[in-house]
Amino acid sequence: MQLTFLGATHEVTGSCFYLQACGKNILIDCGMEQGVDSFENQEIPIPAADVDAVLLTHAHIDHSGKLPMLYSNGFRGEIHATGATNALCDIMLRDSAHIQIQEAEWRNRKGRRSGEKAYVPIFDMEDALATIRMFRSHDYNEKFKLYDGIEVRFTDVGHLLGSASIEVWVTEEGVSKKIVFSGDIGNLNQPLIKNPQYIKEADYVVMESTYGDRNHETPPDYLSELTPIIQETLDRGGNLVIPSFAVGRTQVLLYFIRKIKEDRLIKGHDNFKVYIDSPMAIEATNIFEKNIEGYFDDEAMALIRAGINPISFPGLTTAITADESKAINFNDEPKIIISASGMCDAGRIRHHLKHNLWREDSTILFVGHQSEGSLGKRILDGASEIKLFSETIAVKANIRRLGGVSGHADRDGLLKWLGSYEKKPERVFVVHGDHEVCKMFTQYLGDELSYNAYAPYSGTVVDLATNEIIVEGKPIPVEKKKDKKVTTAFERLVNAGKRLVSVIQKNKGGTNKDLSKFANQINSLCDKWDR
Repeated sequence: MQLTFLGATHEVTGSCFYLQACGKNILIDCGMEQGVDSFENQEIPIPAADVDAVLLTHAHIDHSGKLPMLYSNGFRGEIHATGATNALCDIMLRDSAHIQIQEAEWRNRKGRRSGEKAYVPIFDMEDALATIRMFRSHDYNEKFKLYDGIEVRFTDVGHLLGSASIEVWVTEEGVSKKIVFSGDIGNLNQPLIKNPQYIKEADYVVMESTYGDRNHETPPDYLSELTPIIQETLDRGGNLVIPSFAVGRTQVLLYFIRKIKEDRLIKGHDNFKVYIDSPMAIEATNIFEKNIEGYFDDEAMALIRAGINPISFPGLTTAITADESKAINFNDEPKIIISASGMCDAGRIRHHLKHNLWREDSTILFVGHQSEGSLGKRILDGASEIKLFSETIAVKANIRRLGGVSGHADRDGLLKWLGSYEKKPERVFVVHGDHEVCKMFTQYLGDELSYNAYAPYSGTVVDLATNEIIVEGKPIPVEKKKDKKVTTAFERLVNAGKRLVSVIQKNKGGTNKDLSKFANQINSLCDKWDR
């Protein structure tokens, strides 16, 4: 009964934890690292083919993004999550595969000119589609048997549609322990989705600490802040361009804009148009509309019962094709454009910035976190010009930020979630926060609140039966940013070989006839390629 910490240790992204129990190998999350990479992460210490199952907290790529790579390397188990998480992963993993393929093509075009070896994406669309077929859906609060001795339950944690804390009960060799993986703990009073649900007991808690060092600003009155920004921009004859994350943030914006339109808060522009220019955001919005029961909060459900779609309204237009996207900027009518990506580093938003950043009558409104080094962060920090598509664009538009729009709990919210346990856990593992935040939050939990708190580094291994740290991970700084987005065809071949070894082991005890047939097939394949 061991837990190994692999990702999101003293870092915010790349969530991945490895549980060994009852003879099974289980991953909790398998996410990509995004943004600044401070420390080296240990690899999964077993072949991907030996992973029996994955439990997924939610669909965001820093929790789910490496699942297709796991499949590509030989994983053939099941992925368990809520129904809404499965639906969102369907679009997000396909989108991620598309990005991987595009980037590999771009690198190969450059590489051919300089004689470099060809790059292969870490996974492709076939891997993503096969991964999506491995998902199994569960309702909130449904306790199910994963394997003999292991039971699981997903509890609504209020971060994203379908997001969950995962409760895992393990009984092995007469010892029973309950481990709770918090996932990303949601902010209070978000539109559409419910507040975090609280768990009352656990032996071990693995909890995020993204905002463990601070509280959010006083919750804004979104209607009173957003309304004048829309009014002023439309009065000037400009466009309001909103870079927005396709999943979650876009739907929240639609919720508030619907209310603004319904209450006729904008004067002189009764029929102003709102464009969603992101195929992924459009698909995600459709998923929000279909996943209502059990996911939406009471206010949203009251609207639905009254026959009102909480995220749709007259004047809402979607742009799916490239031609539809281009046409938006050839329409002189003042309008709102919501487009991805949220940090402006990719996607159609870059075209809208190109057409609007130089316009003094337009407004660029940021509604989400902008990581250091991102294009969005540079614009928000006051850059006077930027480069887009090899062209220098002057920044003349009004640059605004809508504060307080966060899907993460702040420090008080984290403490409220942890404080819901009726008895202090044997140990609290603090993860999913910047290096200094992890240290600070862990120290506060221990010194001020008397928790047995510990912030593991990647590679830390804990014996859950005895609460003993078997291996203490070491902080290994990333000295040079490695190219983690591509792999070689030979590496994929090596991973296929590892999977073959795993499959051979799983067939131990088979009939002589079947094993002989299997051996003949392997030898035939070897004869073909043994050159």
